[in-house]
Amino acid sequence: MFVRAINRSGRLLRCLAAAGLVMGATTAAAVTLPGSAHAADFAPESSATIHPGVMLQSPQGQCTANFVFRAGAKVLIGQAAHCTGTGNDSETDGCTSKSAPLGTKVKIQGASQPGKLVYNSWLTMQERGEKNKDLCAYNDFALVEIDSADEGRVNPSVPTFGGPTGLHRGAVGAGATVYSYQNSSLRQGTPLASPKQGVNLSDSGSGREHEVATVSPGVPGDSGSGFLDSSGRAFGLLSTLNLEPAPGTNGVADLASALDYANSNGDLGDISLVNGTQPFRGGGLL
Repeated sequence: MFVRAINRSGRLLRCLAAAGLVMGATTAAAVTLPGSAHAADFAPESSATIHPGVMLQSPQGQCTANFVFRAGAKVLIGQAAHCTGTGNDSETDGCTSKSAPLGTKVKIQGASQPGKLVYNSWLTMQERGEKNKDLCAYNDFALVEIDSADEGRVNPSVPTFGGPTGLHRGAVGAGATVYSYQNSSLRQGTPLASPKQGVNLSDSGSGREHEVATVSPGVPGDSGSGFLDSSGRAFGLLSTLNLEPAPGTNGVADLASALDYANSNGDLGDISLVNGTQPFRGGGLL
């Protein structure tokens, strides 16, 4: 059984489907999308109030932002698709689970105006009538447009770690070091509890999910948090808190796969990951 890592009125969302673990150690290639950040385009890291790791609050619950993206003139921030799920606790298949519509207002920590939901993989898959089991189970990605009044408050760098330095494609590989910055309200604003380091245990779901173990694991409210590989490349976002087969681990949706699907099937045009203005500085937490 899996538990969705989202805080919805104090409840844990339960996933009834189990996924097998497939070990892999394939070296992945780095791909940098045309979203390289220039410091002059963004608020300084030291004063930016909107960045990866801020809390996102919708009527359906609280999640954590992963990375900053661009689509044309739009500045976007990523979250998990299930963060706006409206169904009951067992509805976690993205091809059948209910969700709030596009246009739903999302409160962004550090913003003066709410953002709005402009892409949701669950809604898109349902519109297209997708049936692929792995796609339905692991394509868990959404985008919130930041209001133009708040674009000057944004910096794309990940707190503590810097980066992302690009987009990771392919398997992460068993035993690879991973990093994440998580911000559940359950930690009551304790900054030292947000940076995480751990290892990738395996890649599964035809490469659409990675099973990771971090110290400490993601908890409800951390859903959507971004994950970096050992080179600072963005490779995923937190989707599930696993109860088995490895209790206390997390299921991480593959970002490159999710972004490819959004670009092929969404209505935003060319969506690109924005690299951080700060160099990657991972390591040293364990």
